[in-house]
Amino acid sequence: MSPYFEDKNFRLYQGNCLDLLKKVKENSVDMIFADPPYFLSNGTFTCQNGKMVSVKKGEWDMGYGLEENLKFHKSWIKECKRVLKPGGTIWISGTYHSIYQCGYALQLNNYRILNEIVWYKPNASPNLSCRFFTASHETLIWARKEQKGVHTFNYDILKNGEWPSDSIKKQGLQMRSVWAIGTPKRDEKTFGKHPTQKSLDLLKRIIMACTNEGDRVLDPFTGSSTTGIAATIYNRKFLGFDLEKEYLDLSIKRYKRLTSTSVDSSI
Repeated sequence: MSPYFEDKNFRLYQGNCLDLLKKVKENSVDMIFADPPYFLSNGTFTCQNGKMVSVKKGEWDMGYGLEENLKFHKSWIKECKRVLKPGGTIWISGTYHSIYQCGYALQLNNYRILNEIVWYKPNASPNLSCRFFTASHETLIWARKEQKGVHTFNYDILKNGEWPSDSIKKQGLQMRSVWAIGTPKRDEKTFGKHPTQKSLDLLKRIIMACTNEGDRVLDPFTGSSTTGIAATIYNRKFLGFDLEKEYLDLSIKRYKRLTSTSVDSSI
């Protein structure tokens, strides 16, 4: 398959993730980070910069009912398992709209769930209706390809590293499963933004936690490629898929800015 963009160890492909995953060599990927559609583009509203805005993100986020959505999650998660190396792991991010189906699909595909991480957002947007608790977190599931085996977990880096962006993490203590990390900074949206863009601090932590230098990282819903930016910072190989040319072009701009300046590899 011909890449949409390729430079050194950073490659992007345009297309449906299921079609592209089928072309990836079996047992060739060390870690996958996936932020699949939440299927929220149904006419509801949210708060952004103090204003009420539609949550419709695009056709790619349109749901087709409970059974069809689950079928989709089962399919791409199955393909991810095929391409992961023995001992390889997958991270899936989502809200209650999607994460429970993803967790169920992981179990149906016989992954070993290792942890559930709560990404707490101290600067989350307020609830407009004032009839619900303010949504201030996303859930991440970390799972291993195999029920038994050895996976990469850089325990000492997580325990003893400095994590200044996280008010919960205490120096010299084990990292817990609740992470206080803000939403993407202004600088991360210089060239525009993806509607579900993830914080670079979040992806830097995930990359450092369970990959090693030279490992191959895949993101089947790459969006603006925050996963790829973090992978590049830490000298990992990156493979990203997305349907939308707009977001692949945004990814390329972010990558070129990163590689044209000095790389900050601090954690």
